[in-house]
Amino acid sequence: MQSIIDFFLSVLSGKVSKDMIVFIVSLFPIVELRGGIITGYALNLSLFRSFIIAYIGNLLPIPIILLLIHHIFRFLKKTRYRKIVDFFENKAMKKSGQVQKYGYWGLFLFVAIPLPGTGAWTGALVANLLGLDFKKSMLTIAAGVFAAGVIVSIFSFGLLNMIGIG
Repeated sequence: MQSIIDFFLSVLSGKVSKDMIVFIVSLFPIVELRGGIITGYALNLSLFRSFIIAYIGNLLPIPIILLLIHHIFRFLKKTRYRKIVDFFENKAMKKSGQVQKYGYWGLFLFVAIPLPGTGAWTGALVANLLGLDFKKSMLTIAAGVFAAGVIVSIFSFGLLNMIGIG
């Protein structure tokens, strides 16, 4: 993830504001809010500012995924991109066990615990593929992103400062 953040910093620094860099990083899958908060830390933004910007950036694409990804995937399966769609569907379904077993609590934990391959994007894809309710999924993912943000903030702004890296 650090190399992705470094890429964004090298491409965007000096071209857009620090806030916009955090926002853009947070929009992307894989890095999401976690990367946005770490980017805000690297740019010397306050915890509150980094958190809010990263939270909004991470949540912005989620309603689109929850509402439209099924239709987008169905269309793309009729094109040469079928293998890519199959890859993402299979990857998401392999990670869906916790959500299938525990429902919305499983979805919350899947999004909240900041591990590789988890997060709002994959959680939204899993929710869509499992046919979960849009409103409940959106609220659950929003809560999970908030919890992930708290966890990452503790490590980024708290622990790093305590051990003298900040």
